[in-house]
Amino acid sequence: MELWWVFPASVLFSTIAISSGVSGALFFSPFFMLVVGLSPAQAIGAGLLTEVFGMGNGLRLYVRQRAVDFATARWILAASVPTAGLGALVAHRMPGELLKLLFGLGLLGLAGALVANPARRGAAGGEAAAGASDAPGRTLRTRDGQTYHLGACSRGSTAALSALGGFLTGLISAGLPELNTTQLVVRCRVPPRIAVATSVFTLAITALVGAGVHALAAQPAWHVVRWSVPGVLCGSFLGSRLSRVLPAEAMEMWLGIVFAAVGTLVLAVQWMHRG
Repeated sequence: MELWWVFPASVLFSTIAISSGVSGALFFSPFFMLVVGLSPAQAIGAGLLTEVFGMGNGLRLYVRQRAVDFATARWILAASVPTAGLGALVAHRMPGELLKLLFGLGLLGLAGALVANPARRGAAGGEAAAGASDAPGRTLRTRDGQTYHLGACSRGSTAALSALGGFLTGLISAGLPELNTTQLVVRCRVPPRIAVATSVFTLAITALVGAGVHALAAQPAWHVVRWSVPGVLCGSFLGSRLSRVLPAEAMEMWLGIVFAAVGTLVLAVQWMHRG
């Protein structure tokens, strides 16, 4: 019972992540590292494993709504899954100090992406300018009768960014949804609802692979995960309902500030330990 307080913290983190559409591991990995006291590789693995369970409710909801663009998801997964496994392996072979440094810098980079997210400027109907395309646009009809017109994406650039996002997800537990959502909305003219649903679908599978490799590469922190998983299941239920009333743009801005603060804290702690 000594780690019971991980449960309410997990409810809070999951509620914020699901309601704002960002990676839950961005909260859990630094929390496990700085507060619980896990090693960097263990904290990232536990964060990914916790995220997999937390995203289950959102994934089920989007699939039932028929809001996932499976054609694009195939290309994303083909690139992100193998690189997520590679990133997880690299994390366990990298010195802990260097991994903490990369994690802190990664948080600062993702914070900047959230604060200056161009997807907010091109979100109206997904009408932002697209890049070069390999196929004509398509349409997708959701369960509630809405028809969405999907722009076409360059498969090469989609695969390249997805490979990078997958590697970062395996290495520092974040990166794929932030890169993919922005890419789909801004470059590919995909409506935000479809872009978020597709990103959630691809992240769930990619994170599962990354968490599996982390679990095989080292002893998982089951004593922590047994408290965090029930928390994220409750948080995902609350977050999916809060997402209907909270302004996503404002949430992204504030979360960017929070992640910048956490990234700075990770780097400061690392610097003080070296001193």
